[in-house]
Amino acid sequence: MAQVQLIMPKMGESIFEATILNWIKKPGDKIEQDEAVLEVATDKVDTEVPSTHAGILTEILAKEGEIVKVGVPIAIITTDVAAGAAAPQPATSAPAKSNGATEHSLQEAAVAHSNGAPQALSFKDSTRFYSPLVKNIAREENITVAELETISGSGNEGRVTKKDVLEYVQTRKVGGTAVQPVKHAVPTSSTPTPKVQASISAGDEIIEMDRMRKMIAERMVDSKRIAPHVTSFVEADVTNVVQWRGKVKSDFQKREGDVLTFTPIFIEAVVLAIKDYPMINIQVDGDRIIKKKDINIGMAVALPSGNLIVPVIKNADQFSLGGLTKIVNDLARRARDGKLKPDELSGGTFTISNVGSFGNVMGTPILVQPQVGIIALGAIVKKPAVLELPSGDVIAIRHKMFLSHSYDHRVVDGALGGMMVRRVADYLEKFDINRSI
Repeated sequence: MAQVQLIMPKMGESIFEATILNWIKKPGDKIEQDEAVLEVATDKVDTEVPSTHAGILTEILAKEGEIVKVGVPIAIITTDVAAGAAAPQPATSAPAKSNGATEHSLQEAAVAHSNGAPQALSFKDSTRFYSPLVKNIAREENITVAELETISGSGNEGRVTKKDVLEYVQTRKVGGTAVQPVKHAVPTSSTPTPKVQASISAGDEIIEMDRMRKMIAERMVDSKRIAPHVTSFVEADVTNVVQWRGKVKSDFQKREGDVLTFTPIFIEAVVLAIKDYPMINIQVDGDRIIKKKDINIGMAVALPSGNLIVPVIKNADQFSLGGLTKIVNDLARRARDGKLKPDELSGGTFTISNVGSFGNVMGTPILVQPQVGIIALGAIVKKPAVLELPSGDVIAIRHKMFLSHSYDHRVVDGALGGMMVRRVADYLEKFDINRSI
């Protein structure tokens, strides 16, 4: 009788743990290889975990709602189907314990120092969950538990992640000296955000935020706190784009079985502009600027719930327009169906948001940290415009749209931010109406 452990798999870049949402299979259930066994939630997406072996689910080691690190056993599978129902409890595997034991060992391992050296940390009075990795970083960086309580977490249910604590380490250093934390300045799940008391009247409906909405709210507040936002606006004449798409979209759909939208055309123009201005494809790491080699474009997608999710097109500069169309449609479709993989939501270096799909002519989007730029694409509308022709100026009906470029003013000045969005508009205006796809 063979027994194997089902391990919490690695689910993408910078994801170290996941929350058990729901066990699809129960002990005693027969499962096939690659069949979904449970649903988990990371700080990026909800996803299903498939079985690595066929057999009988013998034992569940992690309860629903439990936070489990990547690489930790979460279930036992008996691969001998005939004997699976009578499989004994495994002697070498034990359910993942609560973080109390780990917390205790970390406290025992911490050595008390003075004069600014790392101090032993006690988490017994903390109201928040901290992963062992975060606790280790806190100990090494001499961050007190009181300071940790002030850090706004971007993880699931407001949990502090490795990225959050490292960002805090960088932002508290000014001229090489540590800045004392200002507790009321950084709201957390344990220190409620100061707010004006809501007025509730008879008949008002009270709606609890879902997990994703809470996560979005946290990230938006964090982004505005981390980066000073500036937005530049450009109006582009996209008549050539509109006429070309109208001419080729029917044949393209018949040939490829895919709809040709404006989004891949806009992404292509953004990619070309990033190549012209590579210092917009950067990230901030404390007092260092990381110039990204890859051009990975995030695209905001509205979900049926009303929430937004941002799948990422990796190496977008390596796709043809036809290839971009395929991947844009695929990511958007799977985003709405809740079938994206965690890795498809990470690694973005620049983002676009098509606010025009909601009938908006422009917007002032908020940065997706740690990116430093995001462009909102407004609705395309017909407008009278003056055209300069060899025979003289004429007034014509043209298709126009606004591009809104929000950028991180810590590292992107108005000249770069403005020139970059102007270059995107230039590529759209000079679009070759005779090109093939």
